[in-house]
Amino acid sequence: MSDVYARHRRRTTALAAAALAAVTVGGLLATAPAAEAAPPTPVSAATARTYLDQLTVGAEGSSSGYSRDKFPHWSTQSGTCNTREVVLKRDGRNVVQNAACAATSGTWYSEFDGATWSAASDVDIDHVVPLAEAWRSGANSWTTSRRQGFANDLARPQLIAVTDNVNQAKGDKDPAEWLPPRASYHCVYTRMWVQVKHHYGMTVDAAEKTAIHSVLRNC
Repeated sequence: MSDVYARHRRRTTALAAAALAAVTVGGLLATAPAAEAAPPTPVSAATARTYLDQLTVGAEGSSSGYSRDKFPHWSTQSGTCNTREVVLKRDGRNVVQNAACAATSGTWYSEFDGATWSAASDVDIDHVVPLAEAWRSGANSWTTSRRQGFANDLARPQLIAVTDNVNQAKGDKDPAEWLPPRASYHCVYTRMWVQVKHHYGMTVDAAEKTAIHSVLRNC
């Protein structure tokens, strides 16, 4: 069995499981299992609207000079555990890690699309504000140390475990260009986005601000 075919079968099985979880059980609608923990709760919609109005609006900067290597990640957090493994443990359920802190089993519910996965290889750790977007929004002038802190930030809602191909579809797009497939998560997502940009003093472009404001006014 090829790796591609095996991966496809894992995805099909996981998606079927996610669909099965939505059927009625004993007369009650089953819901996705709660994670053992979760990303930091973002600011309220009201606070996010205030923060959004405080952000500097300007044309998006150039990608010239950008490289993911300029945002060192994943940093060691404790012992053998790096940031990715910490988020996998935090956002998953019944996660088992080996001596190297790699997740060997567990389940992960992706808030972006509502899918549940049982293999860590099917999960990406999304930078809510993508690294390239940050670069074009002011991070090009930061020190490497500040960019490293941003890329590994566990204190703010900047990192979340999600379905890998959904994260790849997002790429470096801002909310004017991409929002999570689950419409019910748009409010949380934009609150996360605004909080991170506000904390780091990043800029927003006009289309980005308009799109975010449209979501937040309905939260």
